[in-house]
Amino acid sequence: MQGNGLVHHAGSRCPVARRSEITDALTTLPPPPANALKGASLFLDLDGTLLDLVDEPDEVRFDPETETLLATLIARLDGRVAIVSGRSLEQIDRILGPCAADLAISASHGSEHRWQGVHAHPARPASLDEVAGLFRRFAAEHPGTLVEDKSFGVALHYRKEPGAEPQALELATSLAYSFDLHLQRGKMVVELRVAGGDKGAAVRRLMSRSAMAGTVPIFAGDDLTDEPGFVAVRELAGIAVLVGDQRATAANFRLPSPEHLRRWLAEAAR
Repeated sequence: MQGNGLVHHAGSRCPVARRSEITDALTTLPPPPANALKGASLFLDLDGTLLDLVDEPDEVRFDPETETLLATLIARLDGRVAIVSGRSLEQIDRILGPCAADLAISASHGSEHRWQGVHAHPARPASLDEVAGLFRRFAAEHPGTLVEDKSFGVALHYRKEPGAEPQALELATSLAYSFDLHLQRGKMVVELRVAGGDKGAAVRRLMSRSAMAGTVPIFAGDDLTDEPGFVAVRELAGIAVLVGDQRATAANFRLPSPEHLRRWLAEAAR
């Protein structure tokens, strides 16, 4: 173990994080190294990471330039590219179109997976339908809030009405307890979802596949929901990239925006 408290594995480019190691919000993280993609497996969050963040989930854009970039990365890494997102698999397919078929996908915060055409997922609990109804009632009473019903979760967005945050959290906390669901906070959103999965578990599951085993994992994300993914990647001697403003995080590198990430990926793929 080094004097800085990080464990270094032979042959790895990056230190391995312990779960207790969090970079504080005042520490400036460097950008990831330019040669990071060599021998790597790439894990990307969508909203606010690969794609620009928008006010409403249905407004997200997957432009031709980003589609070309993703296709280049898939070819460069021999298919070792995965989308790890809180969105449902159905939503990801709709956003990415035909490109989605060439990707490994872990959707709904690790609750559903598709690898080489094989789809694995649990049953959707009926309690989520009740939660969706109660969230919609809340949205009707709080203009500017929005309900997003997913395969294995229901999200309540308040980006357009940040003043509704205390009431939204109070409602979500109560419903999580009543229906035994996991409460997940994000950027101006609170979500209730099936318990038992997160992005860290998703990364570990994919890294156990023969195509990715033994490679260096790179995970890029922007939100609190991505922190378990950062922890998993650093435990595997990989590269965890926070996209967006500096904050307390388990990531060891940072890029300021999705545009900067896309630019870095394009340069690294050359």
